[in-house]
Amino acid sequence: MAPSSPPQTPPCAVVIVLLLLFSTALLCESRLSLDYYSKTCPSFTKIMQDTITNKQITSPTTAAGTLRLFFHDCLPNGCDGSILISSTAFNKAERDADINLSLPGDPFDLIVRAKTALELACPNTVSCSDILAVATRDLVTMLGGPYYNVYLGRKDSRVSSASSLEGKLPKPTMSMSQLINLFSSSGFTVQEMVALSGAHTIGFSHCKEFSSNISNDTHYNPRFAQALKQACSGYPNNPTLSVFNDIMTPNKFDNLYYQNLPKGLGLLESDHGLYGDPRTKPFVELYARDQNKFFQDFAKAMQKLSVYGIKTGRRGEIRHRCDAVN
Repeated sequence: MAPSSPPQTPPCAVVIVLLLLFSTALLCESRLSLDYYSKTCPSFTKIMQDTITNKQITSPTTAAGTLRLFFHDCLPNGCDGSILISSTAFNKAERDADINLSLPGDPFDLIVRAKTALELACPNTVSCSDILAVATRDLVTMLGGPYYNVYLGRKDSRVSSASSLEGKLPKPTMSMSQLINLFSSSGFTVQEMVALSGAHTIGFSHCKEFSSNISNDTHYNPRFAQALKQACSGYPNNPTLSVFNDIMTPNKFDNLYYQNLPKGLGLLESDHGLYGDPRTKPFVELYARDQNKFFQDFAKAMQKLSVYGIKTGRRGEIRHRCDAVN
């Protein structure tokens, strides 16, 4: 009697097994973790800390600029490093959109320095979007702000288009309803919006963003308004003129930004709106009273923002250079 042949696996079963294996591989590849680079780039944390510290010491405005750069990268289309890509003859990238032209050069330089060092130590391993996320957290902490976990494993976007930002970033002239709707469309609550606005406790704003409102906005403290007029008097001839967002402790991450608002010491029209609108005023008053509560809520909102719209697995890439797609 001839030996029986082994049972044949039905073709559909093979397909199902392959699909399960493929799905499992994608899941493993796309999962973020705190120690994502522990094996593939053990020196990641030290390289980041050294690069960030050296840059902040030599250029103290780097922290505020990096926080703003991170925000402008994440809120419109997700934290994917698309803000870092340079324009070409065939494409106007996000960084050259009108709303991003005032982004300072120091944070871009920081990301380039970190990426260069990491490519030497761990080639084609660390994404630019992870670098930006970690740099932002570490710089906030360096200025006295809260520490929060940054999950790693993002991939970088392959595209960057200035036109994709339309209506997706807040402007100082927006009404509070417009701002609330903008944040809500990205899944952020009113309280989270107010907490994230606390980023204005560091950094500065250019005179062009508020100088036209100084005489017309009665929310300004009169003496503060007069000082702003003098500080921005040369603005038409010097568009780089700027004023600290928090005139009391401009280089310290604290809750004085919120304490300034009831005193008429807010700089932007949107700052005044936070205190003047009944939907946001209670949170301004809460954070003005309780810095620990502000830190707690800011950290939670930043952690949420840091994973908003991220690309993982095959949906993105690890760029060799942060300013250009591979």
